[in-house]
Amino acid sequence: MTKRADNELRPIKIKRGFTRTSPGSVLYQCGGTTVLCTASIEESVPPWLAAQGRGWVTAEYNMLPGSTSTRKPRDRGKVDGRTTEIQRLIGRSLRAIVDTSRLGPRTITVDCDVLEADGGTRTASITGAFIALVDALYTIRTALPNPAVSPLVDSVAAISVGIVGGRPVLDLDYPMDSAADVDMNVIMTGRGRYVEIQGTGEEATFDDQQLAALLGLAKSGIQQLTAAQQQSLGRRWPTFQESTES
Repeated sequence: MTKRADNELRPIKIKRGFTRTSPGSVLYQCGGTTVLCTASIEESVPPWLAAQGRGWVTAEYNMLPGSTSTRKPRDRGKVDGRTTEIQRLIGRSLRAIVDTSRLGPRTITVDCDVLEADGGTRTASITGAFIALVDALYTIRTALPNPAVSPLVDSVAAISVGIVGGRPVLDLDYPMDSAADVDMNVIMTGRGRYVEIQGTGEEATFDDQQLAALLGLAKSGIQQLTAAQQQSLGRRWPTFQESTES
């Protein structure tokens, strides 16, 4: 296997329309990590949103039993803390770039199922989920409150970075993540605004200079991911307008 440069993404493959039954479905691969993202639409909202005239976007995340070398038991009835934290992160990331007042009273749920895990499953899920969301919205474009204005106000993508062997590295696979002194997940919009930063000194602390280097790497990676999303979506890439939400 060819060694990557420290500032190089893993190879990306995006296959849209992977399933026939979902209005948005994407098989997203980055290196050895593969995630199936499917978007479903319900013409209803959670009870606490009733009569507000706005919609909701949420997500679920799961690792399938064969996604790791040691079988991962299925979540049946009780979702573990890691899974809960990741699916909330995916939901927050998608809602950050959606004006729900333009969605109407409907719910879009994006399910992210990890088929193969080799590091960066949450960041791959967010990046793929955005593509699935765009395709799902395209299928209901004429039913939106204002068909001429997309509910999407920006794009979103995510990447991991870390300090491995004393060097800032982009897009950590599992061996890199396991060896990292510092690891970080960065979620950003296509316009370069941060949605969330999750950074931890696993085996060491880090200073301002290292933080700046990691964020610079992440920004460069997300710019490349945004370009890959746009290339995959082609003519369906939305025209973004500022949100009307306060």
